[in-house]
Amino acid sequence: MSVVSRDVMSVPEQSFLQAQDPHLPLADAWWRMRNELSHSDQLPSGGKLQQSKPTRSLSRKRDEDASTEVGEGQDEWAQAKTLIKPPDQLELTEAELKEEITRILTANNPHAPQNIVRYSFKERTYKPISSVDQMAIHFSLDGNLLSLDSDEGRRQSARRATTTELAPVGSSVVETEEIEAIEESSKEDLLAAGAEEAAEAAETIEPVEAEEPSPQSAKEQKLTNQFNFCERASQTFNNPLRERACQMEPPPRANFSATANQWEIYDAYVEELQKLEKSKEKEKQRALVTKKEDKRRGGKLTSLESQSDDVTKVTKAAKIMERMVNQNTFDDIAQDFKYFEDASDEYRDQLGTLLPLWKFQYDKAKRLAVTAICWNPKYKDLFAVGHGSYDFMKQSRGMLLLYSMKNPSFPEYTFSSESGIMCLDIHNDYPYLLAVGFYDGNVAIYNLKKPHSQPSYKSSAKAGKHTDPVWQVKWQKDDMDNNLNFFSISSDGRIVSWTLVKNELVHTDVIKLVVEGATIEGPEGLQLHTVGCGTSFDFHKKIDYLFLVGTEEGKIYKCSKAYSSQFLDVFDAHHMAVDAVNWNPFHMKVFISCSSDWTVKIWDHTIKTPMFIYDLNSAVGDVAWAPFSSTTFAAVTTDGKAHVFDLSINKYEAICSQPVVAKKKNKITHVQFNPVYPVIIIGDDRGHVTSLKLSPNLRKMPKEKKGQEVQKGPEVEIAKLDKLLNLVREPDSKQAK
Repeated sequence: MSVVSRDVMSVPEQSFLQAQDPHLPLADAWWRMRNELSHSDQLPSGGKLQQSKPTRSLSRKRDEDASTEVGEGQDEWAQAKTLIKPPDQLELTEAELKEEITRILTANNPHAPQNIVRYSFKERTYKPISSVDQMAIHFSLDGNLLSLDSDEGRRQSARRATTTELAPVGSSVVETEEIEAIEESSKEDLLAAGAEEAAEAAETIEPVEAEEPSPQSAKEQKLTNQFNFCERASQTFNNPLRERACQMEPPPRANFSATANQWEIYDAYVEELQKLEKSKEKEKQRALVTKKEDKRRGGKLTSLESQSDDVTKVTKAAKIMERMVNQNTFDDIAQDFKYFEDASDEYRDQLGTLLPLWKFQYDKAKRLAVTAICWNPKYKDLFAVGHGSYDFMKQSRGMLLLYSMKNPSFPEYTFSSESGIMCLDIHNDYPYLLAVGFYDGNVAIYNLKKPHSQPSYKSSAKAGKHTDPVWQVKWQKDDMDNNLNFFSISSDGRIVSWTLVKNELVHTDVIKLVVEGATIEGPEGLQLHTVGCGTSFDFHKKIDYLFLVGTEEGKIYKCSKAYSSQFLDVFDAHHMAVDAVNWNPFHMKVFISCSSDWTVKIWDHTIKTPMFIYDLNSAVGDVAWAPFSSTTFAAVTTDGKAHVFDLSINKYEAICSQPVVAKKKNKITHVQFNPVYPVIIIGDDRGHVTSLKLSPNLRKMPKEKKGQEVQKGPEVEIAKLDKLLNLVREPDSKQAK
């Protein structure tokens, strides 16, 4: 317990007590405050708890002592409180003293400084502080009392109970002696007080029994020093400021001086205005020219031309966002494309089905038929579609569109043309170059890397263009000078090689088709040969000079690039026009042809008779070999059906014949296999392109046998087709082979 002496008192405490009651002696005021604090439920923080009952007796005793002391020294305290009057004090009358003077108190401190500045380490300058502290503290006193009911009070009570149990013997003896002395003094006080006070005091005071000394064998616990306080702090290092600078050579300077008057300034402004007027006139002329071109083309601009500069800045981000939205919209179709396998194929007896996936269409190409389809050799999800018209009485514009399976709602590239597009092909080594053939006989090359919609190269009447529609174009290997070149075939009977030399297309006639035995006598006995009309052709995959040509007369010519005047062989293939002819991608001797006479025929180019003939009960528009099997091919007919054949499973009829187009009037024109995925795309004469997935029975691979590895590769596919051909070859042809 901390004891405060009456003789020692700090100056703030004296002033505080005198401020409470100036007529009360200082000692009486001090002990009265101590008694009030002792009677309340508080205790000093950091000290030990006091027992409540002995405190009352002690406080009474101290009050009596204080009263005697005050009585003895009352004159000294009265002398200390005499008022000292300053010499310059005004002498006021009672009326002036009773007069009320109003004063307004504000929260602003008039003595607070308004021009304090602090150093800013960030800006390295002194800056004034806007907010100034207006509070003035006149008196503050830190108390050290705690309530018994508080958490800290309970902790000290518990700590005191534990310390009294574990305290050493010597300390307990000292405490008992102090308690006995206190009890004797309290009894004397009770005798001096009245009988009633003595009875009350006897009830309140209880004798404190001395605690029994703990045995010496008990281990003493060291009392903690509650006033031992240590403060630790750390300060981080300030990052050193670094400055970087570079020195460069000053730009060259030249002094120029001239005098200018008002006329020279006026002439300069007039010249500037004339330049602006000339530039405006040029812009107007350009706008008129572009408007005329638009009217001539139909007055419709492509999407690339109509985009403004602001839109082109976010083109890439917009494309990514569009693909994300389409992926969410067509999520079920994407899941079918990736994971769905028709489990019912196991019960169909080797028959298969086609699962419809995405449908590609463009509003501006609605009334244009799909005249050509070609997959991109590098980007397996990208394919090009040519739009034109097979109705030769209703010819109009054409369009070239490139779609991606990642975005079925809108084409990636759009190009418009004045004439209908009849065929196209994409270069194997340069997948951004597209060769296109038009209905008016022209050929052109589009470059996808260039933003404008016009072709990079285009033939003209002076450059040897065809006089009839171009039915097919095919890229070939570069010539001896490493120039790009491609071939084209037309109804005018010419097969032309086009070479890209600098900025123009150079043409060379490879062969001219002539119908043998069909000569007409002209005037004066001239013999006029009938020109053959070429409709399709295909080049051999291994033999570079060998190629096949299909004609409107139904004949197929086997030609060579080295001979321009004669054919290597002639096949009387069909009774109507040959719509398509294709070499087998695996077997070097086999090719397939289709015609409007409802038939599909498979040939060996060393034999003039067909190996297989299939009648599909409708005009066949296109036929294509599968890239994964030498015995699988697909054909489309004008009645809206797609037919898939696999000769290794059934060599007599199709294993899948499925209608693809809903309306009967809608005709299918072209079909193509994807080079990687089990997907085919089919185009019709309404401008729609439909993608379909092959079921497992339509793409059967060799089955694995126990203990044997599955043999794969071109050799296996060639042997598989050879095995089928040997069954239908005649004995003479086998011996000749």
